[in-house]
Amino acid sequence: MLIKRKKARSHTEDRYLALVLATAAGVLNAMALGAFGFLPSHMSGNVSQISDEVASADTFGFLFLALLLLAFVTGGMLARMTVVLGEKIRTIFCLILLAEGVALVGISLFEILMYSPRFNSEVLLALGFLMGVHNSTSTQLSNGRVRSTHVTGTLTDAGIALGSFLSSFFSRHKALDRRFFRKQLHTHLTTIFSFLTGCIAGLLLFNLFGFKAMLALGVFLIIVAVSAIVITVRTASKLMVARRAPSL
Repeated sequence: MLIKRKKARSHTEDRYLALVLATAAGVLNAMALGAFGFLPSHMSGNVSQISDEVASADTFGFLFLALLLLAFVTGGMLARMTVVLGEKIRTIFCLILLAEGVALVGISLFEILMYSPRFNSEVLLALGFLMGVHNSTSTQLSNGRVRSTHVTGTLTDAGIALGSFLSSFFSRHKALDRRFFRKQLHTHLTTIFSFLTGCIAGLLLFNLFGFKAMLALGVFLIIVAVSAIVITVRTASKLMVARRAPSL
């Protein structure tokens, strides 16, 4: 699920990726809403709100939203640069997710031990950065089929896949691709459902446990990343032993 393979990725692998990363994105997004009344991944809304801040001459609001957009883009950029520079590392995506989990644990511990409303803006910027990393990671790993935080784009992709699937019943040329369109639609719907479910769970968990729930999410991401790394290393070791074994 978290490994970039030489062969084409299957839709099943992308669905598992969506179940984990889109759900985690929804959980974190909703927790940020519960904690700060703000959605760090809702870039479409944030861009729209900038115009309102400009119209009302709210300099602080404008600067904060501009910095939040910059943080999201920077997260996506650094995730991409990491993948490019570490393209020979088989577990590079696992390492990015591991770093994200560690960063989220650090942010959560900071809020648990030193919470103060005066740090809300800085924490939101950090979460926006992590959302950029998160979305960039899933997008690159799935070749654009799973955008863990970008629901607007995923809904658009789902609409296109549904249109292509329905069109296949009226076109002999597209009838051969019907199975592909159905799998594609299933993948997009899984991403949307996972994000929605994560949002519901995230808000409920934050209302019950506060920033301890955010801490648990960070630990979960670390466990997923470390598990994938361990499985990959063990598999690679077994393959090396098998290749070195003398043939009978």
